[in-house]
Amino acid sequence: MDQISTDIVHDTIRVRSNNSYKGTYGKVGLIGGNQNFGGAIIMASAATVHSGAGLVTTFTDRVNLSSLHNHVPEAMFVDYDDTSSLEKLIPTFNVIVIGPGLGTDTKSLKILNKVFSLVQKNQILVIDGSAITMIAKYKVKLPDAIKIFTPHQMEWQRLSGIKINNQTEEENMMKVKQLNSTVVLKSHHTEIYDSNNVLKNPGGTPAQATGGMGDTLAGMVGGFVAQFHNKYNAILSAVFMHSKIADELAKTQYVVLPSQIIKYIPEFMKDYEKKV
Repeated sequence: MDQISTDIVHDTIRVRSNNSYKGTYGKVGLIGGNQNFGGAIIMASAATVHSGAGLVTTFTDRVNLSSLHNHVPEAMFVDYDDTSSLEKLIPTFNVIVIGPGLGTDTKSLKILNKVFSLVQKNQILVIDGSAITMIAKYKVKLPDAIKIFTPHQMEWQRLSGIKINNQTEEENMMKVKQLNSTVVLKSHHTEIYDSNNVLKNPGGTPAQATGGMGDTLAGMVGGFVAQFHNKYNAILSAVFMHSKIADELAKTQYVVLPSQIIKYIPEFMKDYEKKV
């Protein structure tokens, strides 16, 4: 299996045009963060903002409002129980990230189904965490959209029916084609599948084994695909950058926190920016 090359990352992250504004870099809506897991959607939102998305809106439980504004003042807040706001706003985004900290109870399932009913064909939908678990458990009908799943191996087992020990490239690719989606299969060396390609991420460190790491990656994927033209390469670049930052920090740290990765995203993107 070939690896993500630095050439792909350089070709993806381009110098920004002087004649641009926040709308140039995409509108991203993130849905998640129940009363117990607000940190997940806050980290995902922060990662999206730091990745350069132009406008970010976070749909979450109202209990998370103060924390969201404190940690990510750049993100707008919407109460995810406000059905009229969901109906009005969900169709307006270029990219929707759903799942970080959403939970798997009846209320969470209701929100997931509502969002899926509103998603438009031309929108990019990043599906993470508990959203994947609910899709697998309740056989939730997937919307007709551009879908990106970001499961770890156990979540992929639930969604695909492929046992972890049997998650070979061939078996995974068959399921990816059935799902008509892109799959970011998170592991020590994350594998990124679409219907025609699979590449392995060369980086990754056990220092990343801490809560919120996947939420941060989902947010980065959302931010990258919102602004870069080649969507598969944007996903590859987000995955590469996520672990590259962690690998560098792990040279002097026993543990790397998601919040630390988020802080360094703009700096590392600048390092890999292609000069034209």
